[in-house]
Amino acid sequence: MSEPESAGRGKAALLGPAEVRELAERFGIRPTKQLGQNFVHDANTMRRIVATAGVGRDDTVLEVGPGLGSLTLALLDVVDRVIAVEIDPNLAQHLPETVGVRAPELADRLTVVPMDAMKVTHADLPAAPTALVANLPYNVAVPVLLNLLAEFPSIRTTLVMVQLEVADRLSATPGGRIYGVPSVKAGFFGTVRRAGTVGRQIFWPVPQVESGLVRIDRFTEAPWPQDDSFRRRVYDVVDAAFAQRRKTLRAALAGWAGSAAEAEKRLVAAGIEPTARGETLDTAAFVRLASVD
Repeated sequence: MSEPESAGRGKAALLGPAEVRELAERFGIRPTKQLGQNFVHDANTMRRIVATAGVGRDDTVLEVGPGLGSLTLALLDVVDRVIAVEIDPNLAQHLPETVGVRAPELADRLTVVPMDAMKVTHADLPAAPTALVANLPYNVAVPVLLNLLAEFPSIRTTLVMVQLEVADRLSATPGGRIYGVPSVKAGFFGTVRRAGTVGRQIFWPVPQVESGLVRIDRFTEAPWPQDDSFRRRVYDVVDAAFAQRRKTLRAALAGWAGSAAEAEKRLVAAGIEPTARGETLDTAAFVRLASVD
């Protein structure tokens, strides 16, 4: 990850409330709950997100759900390349136009990929992204995040804006009631932490929930295998452990292991107390358990 630039090179005219509404009207955009669309109209928040991500000139940033381009413009001011994945064909069509008008010198740094982020693969992108910076659609934030981290190991740094409750769950530590499946699975890829909160008034339309920023720094040298096969094995254990989170792991993992006795045997082999509950285990413990033959 290169050193961040200053607040930008001053070439992009960022979007404010009036511009967001004007663009939406001109393009016939009506935000839909189905696609989780809430457009940010505060330039300072966009600059803050880019600064917190720590991206710089050598980065290729993957953005999901760019919408009308508020974050896209802020990113283009700082990085060499932005690949924006947008599921809404209308928004995908007009984003290059907006960038061409408001940041003509930077327009060639943008590539728009009109597709579902849950289906995007290496073959769909023109280059391997080094960072993921996005205001994720709140209704699918966790699966999109986990899918992209798994699909693109080249992503070293992630900074996403999600619903505040989801931010808390992703960054939760073992032992708390909000610690669960998202916490463990995100921790498979690297270090996860909360990176701030965002008020609801910077969005149009104004959502019913507050928002939070989550940063994930991928392991420089992963402490366990990162291949898809092993990741799925770990995820299977995690899903089983939290499907019945009030039960002891010996009972909760009986189906996964084949029997309660076999679950106990594997737990002991992994150095885990069979009477413990899933919420007390960190990602490393689940990895050890998945590694037991």
